[in-house]
Amino acid sequence: MSTPRFFVEDPSQGRGVAAAAGLTVPLPAPAGHHARRVLRLRPQEPIVLFDGNGNEYAAALLYDPLDAAGALAQIHAAAAVDREARVAITLVQALSAQDKIDWLIEKCVELGVARVVLAPAERSVVRLDEGRRARRLERWRDIATAACAQCGRNRVPQILLASDLAAALRAVPEGSRRWLLEPQAPRGLGAAGEGGSGSAALVCAVGPEGGFTAAEQAQAAALGYVAVRLGTRVLRTETAGLAAVAALLALHGEYR
Repeated sequence: MSTPRFFVEDPSQGRGVAAAAGLTVPLPAPAGHHARRVLRLRPQEPIVLFDGNGNEYAAALLYDPLDAAGALAQIHAAAAVDREARVAITLVQALSAQDKIDWLIEKCVELGVARVVLAPAERSVVRLDEGRRARRLERWRDIATAACAQCGRNRVPQILLASDLAAALRAVPEGSRRWLLEPQAPRGLGAAGEGGSGSAALVCAVGPEGGFTAAEQAQAAALGYVAVRLGTRVLRTETAGLAAVAALLALHGEYR
């Protein structure tokens, strides 16, 4: 069994990573509950904390004497540990059913995506009012953090929710190489993605269940997106993005 990992926003309590060793810090309530009640960890068992900014902290679990359900972490050592992908990939994903997006975000984080930008497209069946937008975004960020704890990443990727597709297509790094998945495109992602710089920022846009409209495709093209296909089969919206991310990582040497 691998050492359990827990997200703590600032384990060094503002002192800096180098000064974290020797500190005892409280675990957030959900993490403490998970450690004590779900994993049933005993006092002094080893755990790992991560702060979402690239650092991890070797620690031991302690029970909080002032809180019967709480837990503490006594930090032994801290260091910056990089497990990020070789290339920074942004996935622009049109909104679809909640369970599909929940699953997609979890798997994108495991693969190593640097940023997920969600947005309603013309054919999206899901529409979120302001209250639901805030709740969904909070949920998706929690899913991303939990996925980092599972897969060993120490940087939590950005999860953004744009007001519309145009804003999402623009919310990508300057100078990035950009692709729009379209089953009828004249060329495949492999041919388009080969030969790029190993340090380039990459962007892949995926439509909703019914695909992007012609107007949306033209809008993306005007912003520098190149239409590409993924083989000869039409993939579901929650499958296409993951397949494209895995292919781009392979093309840029992630699995060597």
